[in-house]
Amino acid sequence: MLHRTRYAYDRPVTFGEHRLMIRPRDGHDMRILDSSLTVSPRADVHWAFDTFGNSVALLSFHDEADELVIESGLLLRRYGLDEPMARIKRYAGGYPVEYDRDERIDLGPYMLPDQPQDQQAVQAWIAQTLPGLPGGSLQVLDALGTGIHGAFRYARREEEGVQTPSQTIALGSGTCRDFALFLMEAARNLGFAARFVTGYLHDEVAGVDTGEDMTGGGATHAWADIFVPGAGWVEFDPTNRIFASRNLIRVATTRTPSQALPVSGTFASQGGTLLGLQVSVAVTNVD
Repeated sequence: MLHRTRYAYDRPVTFGEHRLMIRPRDGHDMRILDSSLTVSPRADVHWAFDTFGNSVALLSFHDEADELVIESGLLLRRYGLDEPMARIKRYAGGYPVEYDRDERIDLGPYMLPDQPQDQQAVQAWIAQTLPGLPGGSLQVLDALGTGIHGAFRYARREEEGVQTPSQTIALGSGTCRDFALFLMEAARNLGFAARFVTGYLHDEVAGVDTGEDMTGGGATHAWADIFVPGAGWVEFDPTNRIFASRNLIRVATTRTPSQALPVSGTFASQGGTLLGLQVSVAVTNVD
């Protein structure tokens, strides 16, 4: 897998510290076999863990340049469940949500809405889309993801930031990060803990006419991680209506979308401007 980011400027600029969230953590569902990071112009790299335990690379630059190129290569093995709905359903609790005392304390920040001013709009959308909620927590979340997938049109957007749920409802469209936030806010509204996930999408059938092609490949991808009682954190991707899938390659999880920027930093120049940004992600199978 190769993630390449290139910034172009109209003249040499001085770079401030940059922060990268591009390296996943090993877990029982994913194992990193090899990784590489190439930066031009040259920079000192300091690795740290953020407040969520994500791996973060901090870059300190030495030279001015009229372009910044960051390339991250990963070789990893991703493990997934066959028939995840049936497997996870065995452990998932019912609905309404019931977390135990310690879980409520630990999950508290993830249960608070990121966009409190939109709660009424989210509640109205839930009531219209799901007038009768199922009795199982996993079924409720699957229904929310299906509702978002069916109600809104995917529209790639190059601008930074995430639409609020009200904006997504009004426009009837959004990107993967907009749909991820919408699902998080809907789940939180129903008493679940939810967090934002940034990573990559492996489209196993890209270009094959099987009716199963997924949306969001070729760039960074986003989805939601929701704490299901009895089953723990489960990944839900409303853009593609999939969950707990081996095709979701998690890089970082955060409480809000703004905390999950793959690349962030500053530059300074006398009148210099950013000409453009190019991002490409290639995810392929390796025998």
